[in-house]
Amino acid sequence: MKYESHITQSSCSAESIYRVLGNLKNLERVRGMIPQDKIQELDIEKDYVRVKVNGLGQKIGFFIADKEENKVVKYGVENSPIAVTMWVQMKEVAPGDTRIKLTVDADIPFMFRMMMEKKLQDGLNQAADMLAQFPYEEWEKGEQA
Repeated sequence: MKYESHITQSSCSAESIYRVLGNLKNLERVRGMIPQDKIQELDIEKDYVRVKVNGLGQKIGFFIADKEENKVVKYGVENSPIAVTMWVQMKEVAPGDTRIKLTVDADIPFMFRMMMEKKLQDGLNQAADMLAQFPYEEWEKGEQA
C-alpha cells in the first residue's frame, strides 16, 4: 500500500534539503537524542544506517536506495519484518519556497492494515511537517560531508 503525506512548505532551497537528506551521516548530529536504553548498536554512514533495537534481536538497516539531485531521495529498509520504501520529494517553486511530500510504500499484512493506516498516515503528515520546519541551510553550513 502506498501512503502520501500532505504537501508542506519549507523556506529552504531544494538544494539544501537534498544535500542534508541525501547524506545519512548528518544523523550523527542527533545521535545524542536517541534514547540509549532503546538501542544496542547504531552504525551511521553516508548511504546507510544500521541499528539494533532492544527486543528485535537483529540489526535493521535504513539506506539510500536512489536519489535525483534537488528533487527526490528514496530510502529502503533491510531486515525489516515488512518491506518498506520511503521517498522525500522536493520542488522549489520560488526562491525561499520549496514544497515537500513524503511517500511510503509498505507491504503491511492485510489483517493489520485497518489498525495501522490512520496511525501511519498521521505519522507521515507529522514527519512532513517536521521536515518542512527543519533548518537545512544551518546544518549545511556546519558540515559538508
